[in-house]
Amino acid sequence: MNQKLFSKDFTLVVVGQIISLFGNATIRFALPLYLLNLTGSSALYGTVTACAFIPAILLSPIGGIVADRVNKRNIMVILDFFTAAVIIAFSLLMNGANLILLLTVTLMFLYGIAGAYQPSVQASIPALTDQDNFMAANSIINTISSFASLIGPVLGGVLYSAYGLEPVLWVCTLCFIMSAVMEIFIKIPFQKQASDGGILKTARTDFVESIYFIRKEKPVIGKALLVICGINLFLAAMITVALPYLITEVLNLEASQANRLYGLAEGALAAGGLAGGISAGIFSNKLVIHKSGSLVIACAVCVFPIGAALILFSSAIINYIIITVCCFIIMVFSTIFTVQMMSFIQTETPQNLIGKVIAVIFTVSMCAQPLGNALYGVLFEICKGYEYIVVLFSGIVSLMIAINTRNIFKRFIYAI
Repeated sequence: MNQKLFSKDFTLVVVGQIISLFGNATIRFALPLYLLNLTGSSALYGTVTACAFIPAILLSPIGGIVADRVNKRNIMVILDFFTAAVIIAFSLLMNGANLILLLTVTLMFLYGIAGAYQPSVQASIPALTDQDNFMAANSIINTISSFASLIGPVLGGVLYSAYGLEPVLWVCTLCFIMSAVMEIFIKIPFQKQASDGGILKTARTDFVESIYFIRKEKPVIGKALLVICGINLFLAAMITVALPYLITEVLNLEASQANRLYGLAEGALAAGGLAGGISAGIFSNKLVIHKSGSLVIACAVCVFPIGAALILFSSAIINYIIITVCCFIIMVFSTIFTVQMMSFIQTETPQNLIGKVIAVIFTVSMCAQPLGNALYGVLFEICKGYEYIVVLFSGIVSLMIAINTRNIFKRFIYAI
């Protein structure tokens, strides 16, 4: 079958994602910023945002199980309407309730909904397009996510600074309602699966089935998951912690300039994700799985100039430029790798398991990120004044993971 990529239903999914992810990125930027401006407490800010992350981890596997047993269109519609309802409830209660508690609960709802929502989107791709278009379809979805992460906070910040929080809330509510209404008209092929018990028993059975598939039937997917976890733990977490720490605390920059430059560096990361998503779509026919390790090697190699710059240069601006450029390149290659891995997993997984398998991968890989953040927070504190040691450690470990990745997928190709 040679099914065209932009069918009516896939186009509606794409447009719905543009609207929904823009609203999501905007509201998840505005609410924590509102909390920080209100309290001035970075500790409270960190605690609340950490609490908000927990439901995403817990609900992602549930979202995957549901995605395989319920029409994925209905899941997207219901969750978008529910997100709009959460924001409306927050708007009505924000002037009378305990605001910190209300913000925490609202953010937990928003992150949890996002964790349950994404497996349905990813699992719908194989149902809406053929295998030849998996890479291009994933590239489009990933590019939309990166674009929303880049534009949402920028426009949200402008709206918030000019008019306050309430207009941001109503704009985001409108985004989710528009997305939900549009998704009602999507037709995603769906075949109901038999259930052999109650909800809890079914969920447990499905989860065990997906773990068994990853470990035993397709161990290469399990190995790919370990690679993703390793990259999140040792490379992505290092960038997450190092970027604000190095720019605002280590480089000799005036405070306001450091904050401004850090914002630009975050924009460069989002732009790298955007460029990587577009590149994955353009070069989808040339990206082969047995060469995916080379993408991770490229990411790891880009870490070493950052460590070298911290040793060799005393100029804050030179160090900043090298850090930002290297992080941009890392994001380009890591995004291409992510798109390639997702396409590979969709290709190798049966339709009745794909939602559960993707959810397990999301859940396990998400767990690695906060562990890595904590690790590098401690390491940078221990190595104060010698931060290049931590950066080079990240590069060495990431390079070892990258070489192992290349060997894993070379063996897989030879096995088939």
